[in-house]
Amino acid sequence: IIMERKTHVKINRKEIMLAKLRKSCSCTPQKLKNFVMDFFPVLRWLPKYRCKEYIWGDIMSGLVIGIILVPQAIAYSLLAGLKPIYSLYTSFFANIIYFLMGTSRHVSVGIFSLISLMVGQVVDRELLLAGFDLNDDAPPALGDGSLQNDSLSNTTAFNLTIAGINAECGKECYAIGIATALTFVAGVYQVLMGIFRLGFVSMYLSESVLDGFATGASLTILTAQVKYLIGIKIPRSQGHGMLVITWINIFRNISQANLCDVITSAICIVVLVTAKELGDRYKHKLKFPLPTELVVIVVATLVSHYGKLNEVYASSVSGAIPTGFIPPEVPQFNLMLRVAVDALPLALVSFVFTVSLSEMFAKKYAYTIRANQEMFAVGFCNIIPSFFHSFATSAALAKTLVKTSTGCQTQVSGVISAMVVLLVLLFLAPLFYSLQKCVLACIIIVSLRGALRKFRDVPARYHVNKVDTFVWVITMSASALVSTEIGLLVGIVFSMLCIVVRTQRPRTALLGQIQDTGFYEDDSEYENLSTVPKVKIFRFEAPLYYANKNYFLKSLYRLTNLDPNLEAARRKKYEKKEKQHLQKGNHRTANGLGIGETTLQLVPKQIDFQALVVDCSSISFLDTTGVNTLKEILKDYKNLNISVLLACCNPSVIDSLKRGGYFGRDFGSMQEMLFYSIHNAVLFAKDQK
Repeated sequence: IIMERKTHVKINRKEIMLAKLRKSCSCTPQKLKNFVMDFFPVLRWLPKYRCKEYIWGDIMSGLVIGIILVPQAIAYSLLAGLKPIYSLYTSFFANIIYFLMGTSRHVSVGIFSLISLMVGQVVDRELLLAGFDLNDDAPPALGDGSLQNDSLSNTTAFNLTIAGINAECGKECYAIGIATALTFVAGVYQVLMGIFRLGFVSMYLSESVLDGFATGASLTILTAQVKYLIGIKIPRSQGHGMLVITWINIFRNISQANLCDVITSAICIVVLVTAKELGDRYKHKLKFPLPTELVVIVVATLVSHYGKLNEVYASSVSGAIPTGFIPPEVPQFNLMLRVAVDALPLALVSFVFTVSLSEMFAKKYAYTIRANQEMFAVGFCNIIPSFFHSFATSAALAKTLVKTSTGCQTQVSGVISAMVVLLVLLFLAPLFYSLQKCVLACIIIVSLRGALRKFRDVPARYHVNKVDTFVWVITMSASALVSTEIGLLVGIVFSMLCIVVRTQRPRTALLGQIQDTGFYEDDSEYENLSTVPKVKIFRFEAPLYYANKNYFLKSLYRLTNLDPNLEAARRKKYEKKEKQHLQKGNHRTANGLGIGETTLQLVPKQIDFQALVVDCSSISFLDTTGVNTLKEILKDYKNLNISVLLACCNPSVIDSLKRGGYFGRDFGSMQEMLFYSIHNAVLFAKDQK
């Protein structure tokens, strides 16, 4: 079969780039309008909003999410190491900004446990370096005398002085200053990634890496909340191995457990878990999820207030939550420099979770999103709120599922949720003064059920793919036992190494013919395959490049039971001995054979084929080393009078072979070396003399 390649018109990339540049730099009223409407997608869909059809579903889902947001925001403030008021700010601003800039109709963007944990770890580290006491219940102080200068420098970063300053404000202001600087830098990273179209970076975070990271971080979150559950006062552990160190401190101080907190925690966990299980079982009968967290918080606050649990039993409570908004403040530049590295994994994780959830629900409900615009949206959900004392946000799966199950149609539901949070900010926040911290810890721990249930999926995951399971285990272990950032990095590197190893040591096989057909398959995997006389068919299931060149050759020599280099050396050695015997006038060879019989002895018995067919259907590309490797085996086997035929090469592989000179200068022998199917190559080999 002779197939002629199409002649492609040579593309002048320089002209194309200049044309795109001219188009991008030009400014017309229509183009400006399109830019604004693309940047604020709400301007496109809001005028087309079907009020009668959508409004009730959006109002219902917005109210439910708002009711869920309030207790979660207060609870997740423990993870971030900040006051509850800042979590409420975060939830409010994120919903408003995503309403204006997001392209997904359903995702719920706001406070998220993993993001809060990553923020909290940076905040705790910087507070510790500045000399502040990380103990939540310790009397507020700027630090001891030896750290007075450090504390002074840290507070002057906020244009404050030691003289006349409220010590609590010093620690709190520095903590939120670190959080806002971290959030601002993360948002800038996300916007820059959107400008330079770097969304492809998220492809390197596989599902196994994300699941392992989420599970490992969930173990860290659970560990951090245990001290609140049982009411013991231990220092927050920092650095690598925080999970192990925290558990050691917990068991050392278990005798100091507060009985009131232990009983409260047990009751709350039983109620929350029972309500969640019942909700999951009967969710098809419920029009909207039960607001269990809000009920638990209201009841627990009333019991704590009227039972005076803080005064009588020394139970730790949330404390005063101010109402209204604190005046906006520009994040401190000198603090940005301290957290610039920490902001990178935060930006990446926030973006990946948001885009993956957006794509998942867009596919489910048959509409499209723009991943690049999602990056801008989540970036500005971090940049703008950072001026209003808020910290990093992301889309959250649990709240998004609740939104869709309660009839959400558009992001109008996000505005409704923001109004609920605003109501709490303006009027209801002080009512949570007596709320016990152990109740908030219970809400956080119960919300981790989904991530912790991933342990039950390990056997099924292992059955499906062992390599992905190892990636999950490594990422989860590193995230839990070392740190979340290191765990994410380890997961990415390990998953990429797995891909490299797979291409370095891929499957190789000799193929046999399916009886009475022109098809060929792996002889070691299938029964009743016929071997082709005098022909070996070799398959290599990976690209052929510099990293797997040696494995390709070793596998080929092993499966064909012939190393052409060794065989050539053996023949030369034998011929040399024969010449020596002939020069001595001995007409008998070294093996005792006559001269006429020597020719037969030179042909080794183990060579049982005269043609080698290389199935290139799984070779997606060749680099220079790959081309040279094929040229090498062509030459080596030719010295043994064995022809090498290539079959099923894709166009890019053929082009690489042509450029590498595999077919000679004029490609005259190409039709005798390259075939479009294995069967054609086999038939050609059989016809050879």
